[in-house]
Formats: sequence, structure tokens, C-alpha cells
Amino acid sequence: MQVSHVTPQLMRTVLGHFCSGITVITTMSDGGPIGFTCQSFGSLSLDPPLVMFSPGRSSTTWPRIRDVGTFAINVLAAHHDGLSNGFAVSGADKFAGVKWSPGSLGAPILDDVVAWAECRLWAEYDGGDHTIVAAEVLDLQANSQDRPLLYFRGAYHLPHPHDNNHTGRQ
Repeated sequence: MQVSHVTPQLMRTVLGHFCSGITVITTMSDGGPIGFTCQSFGSLSLDPPLVMFSPGRSSTTWPRIRDVGTFAINVLAAHHDGLSNGFAVSGADKFAGVKWSPGSLGAPILDDVVAWAECRLWAEYDGGDHTIVAAEVLDLQANSQDRPLLYFRGAYHLPHPHDNNHTGRQ
């Protein structure tokens, strides 16, 4: 049997070369709005409409959101690096000074996000030091005028300006 040389630091460095967007997962708990920053997010299924994200097992916010069962996934805009940092902190009042409005399920939809989806927990799976969450999408909307906040090689990046009419097809 071959011994693996893959360390957590090597994984972080190499896989950091994959650019991703940043989301904030939110819900309304008995104690008020709660949420956390989550980089690991993606589409899972069109029929039924499912998305996935992966909170760390050490998250203290995800279990509270899981208990509510419904939540919003907010895709952050290019100017939201402060929101990303604020929702990544443990123990702070993450909603202090944050503008939002309740979605149809009551979960906070953050102002000026690129897109949002209101979801219901579908299933959870073991993902090592993370939990893989599958969520049923119940409502969603996009603001195609804004550009997303991107994360690449351990830092925030802004997409290059482009012609909004260009589809990338030749």
C-alpha cells in the first residue's frame, strides 16, 4: 500500500487554484438572524432542484440553521468582501449594520447580493472534516447586473470587466 503525501496544507494550496464564489448561508432562529460564510457551494440537480454546500464540522452556526430546516443562500457581490469576513467570524453579532430583508421563508436575504436561493434541508452526508448538505431550492432570484466576489489562491478577486452581451461562445 502506498503512503499518501497529501497534507491539509498541500490540499489547500493546490485546490486553491480553483476559483470559487462566496456565499453566506442565513436563517431566522428564535434568537434572531444567524448566518455563516461558505465557499463550498454548487448546483447539484435540476430535477428536483437541488444545490449543495459544505460547512465545516467545527461550525457552531450550521447546527442551529439545520434545526430551523429552511435557509437562504446569498451569493456575494464583488463589493461584499467585508460581509464575507464578517460572517466568517465566530461569536460576533454578524448582522450588526448588515442590511437585509426576510425572504418568503423568513430567512434573511442580504441586500445587493448577486443571487439568492431559499432552500429546505434535503439531506446531509459525511464529508470528512465537513458536512455535505443537499438542499431543495424553493425560490431563487439573480441580479445579473452585479459581478460576484471570487476567491482564488487564498485571496478575494474581482472578475474582469466584460461585455455583458458576450456569451463566451464562438
